[in-house]
Amino acid sequence: MTEALHRTILLFDIEKFGTRDDVEQAFLRRLLYDVADGTLRAAHINETSRLRADRGDSVVELIDATVPVSTLVKALLTETPMLLHAKNRLSAASNRMRLRVVLAAGYVAVDEKGWIGSDLNHAFRLLDAEPLREALRNSADNSVLCVSDTVYQGVVRHGHHGVRSEEFRQITVQAKEGPTIAWLHKTAPLLSLSTPDTPPSAGSDRASGGTHIMGSQYGIAGGEVNGDVSFDLRGERP
Repeated sequence: MTEALHRTILLFDIEKFGTRDDVEQAFLRRLLYDVADGTLRAAHINETSRLRADRGDSVVELIDATVPVSTLVKALLTETPMLLHAKNRLSAASNRMRLRVVLAAGYVAVDEKGWIGSDLNHAFRLLDAEPLREALRNSADNSVLCVSDTVYQGVVRHGHHGVRSEEFRQITVQAKEGPTIAWLHKTAPLLSLSTPDTPPSAGSDRASGGTHIMGSQYGIAGGEVNGDVSFDLRGERP
């Protein structure tokens, strides 16, 4: 395995993706790519500075540590909601998309077999956390943003231009390793501050800690890697 490098971790996940039929899912994935690409362009992040994985209902971006995180936070707060609104207003009600978004940071190892790292696992636990799911269910907005405590303490709390720390509220997520702190943007109502420690369903990819990713990825150094890529998320999920 290659040595782990520090990266910004960005996750987009489509709400209720599994309830859609194949045609609707294909349409929503195209919309998701448009929103993710538009957000990253607004943050001035090009394809040579990021690595993407497709998990079907979600997109994972590993972003080079040289990219300013404050610029990305601002794009997630402004560009992402605008893009979602523009896409949804032209779509039938059954094809409208709502997103849970997580921004984290940490060390991830990347090689020809996939990606692995406890910080990556932590980001996915935030994405799956009940407070974030509940916030989106009860929000009039099309997306909710959660940032890890690392991102909040290192970037958000300093109030960079376009980022207001007072608009974020602390939540506690109960993971198998114990409670962990994260920060939810206040546009999402805080109706629950912790997740139950519910075991994953048998046979699911997330329960086993592994996801197999098909298709192409953009590499950090540019170009594409084609074929099947194993995305290894070791360890149990809450």
